[in-house]
Amino acid sequence: MEKAILKLKHIVDKAPSILTQIGEQEMSAKPFPNKWSKKQILGHLVDSATNNHQRFVRGQFEENPEIGYDQNKWNEFGFYQEIDNQQIIHFWTIYNRQILEIITRISKENLQNQIKIGEKLYSLEFLIVDYVEHLEHHLNQVINY
Repeated sequence: MEKAILKLKHIVDKAPSILTQIGEQEMSAKPFPNKWSKKQILGHLVDSATNNHQRFVRGQFEENPEIGYDQNKWNEFGFYQEIDNQQIIHFWTIYNRQILEIITRISKENLQNQIKIGEKLYSLEFLIVDYVEHLEHHLNQVINY
């Protein structure tokens, strides 16, 4: 858990300056018509933060809350492709700083609480670690492809 927190802090400290160097045209370009642009991938990470924020908070006081989302619909109706890069980068950064504040304060007991996603239950601790890994995976797509 501590490793995931440190990794998220590092990402949130370093990634914004790298992301802001990518121009609007490159961020908006779609590799294929049915694939997300870099901007949409970053928007997906905002949506992931939004939904995981609920998991990380509600998972501490609700019994097995069910929190899932349709990532394609969220991306489409979040209109990320049409929003300025810097707005998305700024929002992503602030949201992840808030998530850091939350996850560093979750008690050890609450880390074992279960959240339902689809038909499966996952511990809050698992979801936090998975969130950071998911974030890192998609940021690598934005920065490296």
